[in-house]
Amino acid sequence: MLREWIIFALCLGVGGHIALGVMLHAPDLWPWSTAGLYGLLSGLMVYAVVQGGRVIWKMVRRNPEAASSEKSGPSW
Repeated sequence: MLREWIIFALCLGVGGHIALGVMLHAPDLWPWSTAGLYGLLSGLMVYAVVQGGRVIWKMVRRNPEAASSEKSGPSW
């Protein structure tokens, strides 16, 4: 459970940095008055992408057919 909170906190931090970078390099896209909202939304989007990647990674790693075909080699 602690690992999930750490991942969530890191994703929120990355989202805040994304929002800050956009605001500093392209201030006409996002006004400063909405910096907090866009930072939070960016962080949640990063969290969703990370969790999706973790699910795909677990599905690939737990696939028994892929693991057995790699170990046994070709079946001809």
